[in-house]
Amino acid sequence: MKLNAIIVEDEANSREILTNYLTKYCPTVHLLGEAASIKEGLELIEKHQPDLIFLDVEMPFGNAFDLLDQVPNRTFETVFVTAYNQYAMDALNSHAAYYLMKPINIDELIKAVEYVGEIRSKENALEDQILQPKTNKIDGKITLPQQDGFQVLNVADILFCKADDNYTEIYLENKKILVSKTLKYFEEAMADFPFARIHKSYLVNVNSIAKYKKGKGGSVVLHNGKELLVSASKKKELLSYFE
Repeated sequence: MKLNAIIVEDEANSREILTNYLTKYCPTVHLLGEAASIKEGLELIEKHQPDLIFLDVEMPFGNAFDLLDQVPNRTFETVFVTAYNQYAMDALNSHAAYYLMKPINIDELIKAVEYVGEIRSKENALEDQILQPKTNKIDGKITLPQQDGFQVLNVADILFCKADDNYTEIYLENKKILVSKTLKYFEEAMADFPFARIHKSYLVNVNSIAKYKKGKGGSVVLHNGKELLVSASKKKELLSYFE
């Protein structure tokens, strides 16, 4: 699918290189414009409502995160392009889809574009649709260690799990159970069941998802109305569970 994109980068030479690479190696990208500052970038976003922004981190009078903070209800994907690797965690927390280091590696650029393209295609296909998991049968049990022994749960009864440092909160329909195991432990323990790691803090039963909402990283709404954030890096994995 075509991805309408803009570049926000203060260095003219970097904008030219990225434009040339996208034109030559990424035919699905349709460049709508370029900006050399946060102010110009915000104007382009408002004008074009792009699918994708290639965003430099350090710019005059602010940085990439200042720009993103001014677009709280964004629906575009963000690919950071920077010479500084210390911003990787901040980029992840800002729901970036991809993080490219300068000088740009062409293969990595192609991967970034393909990743965003797959996400947008799946989002568009599922938009306004009733979500139907590819598999909706969960037949199994899991034991939850406790101080006085263990508790046995039907895996199907678990709506989602939430990380709490070295503990995990297990959410059922009408109660919550705190277990002294990490979320990673439950991710591995339930690897054979349709549970998706949608965020560093959430592992969700895909059968409990009623709606997917596009946004910064996106979010899912469960049958009980609970809304959970989805990290941009986890979108593709989550969407792969649905037809």
